[in-house]
Amino acid sequence: MSTRQPALPLIRVKGAHRAMGQQMGEATAPAIHRALDNYHRLFETAIDEIGLAWAEAVSQAQKYLPFARDFAPRYVEELEGIAQGADASFDDLFVLNCIEGVTEDILHLGCTSIAVAPEHAASGHALVGHNEDWSPDDEPNVCLIHATPDDEPPFIAIAYGGQLPNVGFNARGIAQCCDSIHTNDVQIGIPRVFVARRTLAANNLYEAIRNTLAPQREAGYHHLIADKSGELYVIETSARHFATIYGIDGKLAHANNYLTKRMKPFEHNTEGLIGSRVRVNRATRLLRQQSQHTIDTFRAILADHVDHPYSICSHAVHLEKEFDRQKTIASVIMDLTALEMHVCWGSPCEGEYHTYSLDLLHK
Repeated sequence: MSTRQPALPLIRVKGAHRAMGQQMGEATAPAIHRALDNYHRLFETAIDEIGLAWAEAVSQAQKYLPFARDFAPRYVEELEGIAQGADASFDDLFVLNCIEGVTEDILHLGCTSIAVAPEHAASGHALVGHNEDWSPDDEPNVCLIHATPDDEPPFIAIAYGGQLPNVGFNARGIAQCCDSIHTNDVQIGIPRVFVARRTLAANNLYEAIRNTLAPQREAGYHHLIADKSGELYVIETSARHFATIYGIDGKLAHANNYLTKRMKPFEHNTEGLIGSRVRVNRATRLLRQQSQHTIDTFRAILADHVDHPYSICSHAVHLEKEFDRQKTIASVIMDLTALEMHVCWGSPCEGEYHTYSLDLLHK
């Protein structure tokens, strides 16, 4: 396998949340400013479709800030620290952290998540995989955060472009993957990224699931929640409603469409989610084809090209509208028993996975 890109930059931070944020901001300042430049340009070139100039997006985002402060003031402090460390505007970074809500989900981007319990892994370890599909412009801005907060379990998670980390696992052996979903009950409320960041701090499954269901959330994600014992859940959320899917057979896959009967009435632009349905069905089939999964079988699933370019390994970079373009900018496989993360920067069909151990990094 050829290496298309080197290992992701690893940023180690610790302490109080504002201090951790400042450390993140200092270490990723060039990436943060690249991301801000990219989104300023996108708002200028696609103003007719987005319906907002950047200054208007900043004003709109401020409506979400009181909800974020009430729900998780420590993560607002974390973001303030990022802004300070990167010498960037907090107001601008806050737009990036509620970009889906501010743009009313015009960024029709998606991800794919998979998981198996220990009884379906050759190693006897719980495994979780995730492809982060987003704007190709953000691929150079991805990094890996190893954090040791004063008041939360240590964790490893991916982040990019000044956004709070959220896809990863913590020292309790609890993992979270987030897949975007476009709902018809959106409201001004807690930005999705803040809900996801808090979920990553959970000490147990109960806390993780409860955190995804924060009242007054602005919309929802699909949260795939797993722990090292092999308990697997998908929490399908919207702004006001939720449903759970339990991995009773020890295997789960999810993408960007609702699977439960309860949540399907809240799905917006259902006809636009055909690609998501193909991906989740394909991932489910590939999970079921193997009785005993390994890191390599997960790599193969995450690199799958059926329905290319809208495949699990996404390459939809040549679409006419820039805000519709997406690709897999990072691919993650988490071993929750070993507390290891295998990460590929960019397309998993081309790149190499590098391994990081929370135990080793924490010593």
